[in-house]
Amino acid sequence: MTRFLFPLFLFANAVFSQQKIDTKKISTTASKHGISIQDDYVWLENTSDKSVIDWVDLQNSVCEQKLDELVKNYNFSFKIKDYDYLSTYSMPSKNGKYFYLSYRVDKNKPSVLYYKENLNDLGKPLVDPYDVYKDPNVVLSGYYPSKNSKYLAFKISPNGSDRQEIKFRDFVNKKYLDDVLTDIKFSNVAWNADKGIFYKKNSNKEFFAKDSTYQLFYHKIGDIQSKDQLVFDATQHKSNISFFTKKNKLFVLEESEDETTRNFYYAELDKEEFQLVNFIKDDTSNFDFLNIANDKFYFSDEKYPWGNVCYFDINNRAESKVLIPQVYSHLLIDAVFLENYIICKYKNLGKYYMSIYDYTGNFIRKFEAPHSMDFQIKFYDEKTSELFVTFYSYTISALNYKLNITTGANDIYFNDFIQPKPTLFPFNYFETKTITYKSRDNKDIPIVIIHKKGIELNGNNPTLLRAYGGFGSVSGPNYDTGLLSFLEKGGVYAFAQVRGGGEKGKNWHKEGKGFKKINSINDFVDAAEFLISEKYTNPTKLAINGGSHGGLVVGAAMTQRPDLFKVVVSEMGRLDMSTLDKYTSGIHHFDEYGNPNIKEEFQSLISYSPYHTIKEDVNYPTCLIITSENDDRVPPFQSYKFVARLQNRLAQKNPIYLKVNKIAGHHGNISNYEKKVKQESEFYSFIWEYLNK
Repeated sequence: MTRFLFPLFLFANAVFSQQKIDTKKISTTASKHGISIQDDYVWLENTSDKSVIDWVDLQNSVCEQKLDELVKNYNFSFKIKDYDYLSTYSMPSKNGKYFYLSYRVDKNKPSVLYYKENLNDLGKPLVDPYDVYKDPNVVLSGYYPSKNSKYLAFKISPNGSDRQEIKFRDFVNKKYLDDVLTDIKFSNVAWNADKGIFYKKNSNKEFFAKDSTYQLFYHKIGDIQSKDQLVFDATQHKSNISFFTKKNKLFVLEESEDETTRNFYYAELDKEEFQLVNFIKDDTSNFDFLNIANDKFYFSDEKYPWGNVCYFDINNRAESKVLIPQVYSHLLIDAVFLENYIICKYKNLGKYYMSIYDYTGNFIRKFEAPHSMDFQIKFYDEKTSELFVTFYSYTISALNYKLNITTGANDIYFNDFIQPKPTLFPFNYFETKTITYKSRDNKDIPIVIIHKKGIELNGNNPTLLRAYGGFGSVSGPNYDTGLLSFLEKGGVYAFAQVRGGGEKGKNWHKEGKGFKKINSINDFVDAAEFLISEKYTNPTKLAINGGSHGGLVVGAAMTQRPDLFKVVVSEMGRLDMSTLDKYTSGIHHFDEYGNPNIKEEFQSLISYSPYHTIKEDVNYPTCLIITSENDDRVPPFQSYKFVARLQNRLAQKNPIYLKVNKIAGHHGNISNYEKKVKQESEFYSFIWEYLNK
């Protein structure tokens, strides 16, 4: 009877207030390292319980009613679709014999993977996820052609989660194979010629249990999964494993649970049993692995934080050589290894370029990106010495080029299917700048700021501030037609490259992880104060947003300085740091955050944990907290608990909304175009409404 009345009471309350939802409290006290923590909302962690399901449905109904109203008030959906139609698109990628690209055949169904034999061909459908599953919510998350392009392995997420399936397509016979591999998580696919694949298998029994992806298997085409060979088992030591194949070898990297020690192995692929040779043993250096080519192991030395290229013979770890030296203050983002060239991608003061070297370390040529754009290398044509590249930025859609490594010629590329279009806006319509601001401890923090050229910066501009700031991730532009609409309306956009990211090299990451994670949050708060002091905006016109680790940053910034922000949107945020070791992938991130099983590190975690730093007497900014019911990377109940605690305080007058994406995972509603547009238009309509009240 109680469970029946509880949801009805909540619904009645919501109908009258539209903002206030009372949530029951079941007081629970946990003690760890002598520290007692009271938690009134542990019951929300039981996501299969009917009372939790009803609570989520109620939160969604209130939030969706508000979002539907706001989407109707503004024209973001129309603008996003219009700008998408007028934008240019990237050229296909080449992998093996064929070129690959995705087409939106039906806007209400998943995209279809096509392949081309030649770049100027029309293309043929290869994998239609809807055809395979008859479900519009499935996501094609990766595809991997075999060595001779006889088969294609592809990964499907049936419910948006990280737990996926692998299926196969026969190129010659144009049919799907009967082979199905399940319980795939955090795994790539590596082919053994055309004979079979290597993959990682997850053994979790409960959906949100702490991760247990510790086994590497080999699957022969035509076999059932139960016959697959166990190649490497890290269950006993709970090590992280990664793998790839190169020519006739399988390579396996094992990293210890605490991320301090690594072992590298290889096995010959031409043998029936894969005998792993441990060619790097118990290595404690923190180099970045780059590639293996011609039995040489290429890496970036930890002693050079901006990145260099070194190598050693895989049979002689003791002798290593520097091939391409570090360029101080120029960040080495990536190194692409071709047959005869190494292409180094660099970033410096918001500008991108590539330097091309041969395998002796001789410099060949440099190409700078136009208009400070980022770029992706699509493929290289050895016959013509032409490198095909797609350039893009926050405000400029894809520009496809071919760059001749031999002559230095650079020409924009068109064909029958990549045709010239007028630019959506003139290249100088928006102003993009990368500058720095001072943190509270006098560090220079880079920040990207974008707005319409000539706009009056009078301290009254609606402004969106974002950050990520974790795992050494290097931020880059993402072309977003929703953001274009926001900027066109007069908004200002800023991305703070706070410590914890990798934008200023490895040391930048070190200064924002573990005990220093608070620097990521402080830098973000300081970015907000900078934007206000420099008259870009003011606290009644400032929205902040971040996802995943960025969701932690904005959640902690809000609880630290609620007076600075008008609107907060946290997406799939890690908001309860006390349970880091208890659920999903948290056990793999002790190096980034700290280990809650160590007292001092646990104290550090809860000192900035957004859920634990909510104060009873503060009216926090208007919030939209977004999560997904199948997010098995950052569990949705972290957002549930955060929202419940924010809502159920007498001091809270600003609305707190919770949106829970159904049949979706860590990346939200991305299974088809209409869902993607809806997600974008809701976000921008929400922040525009509250920044202009």
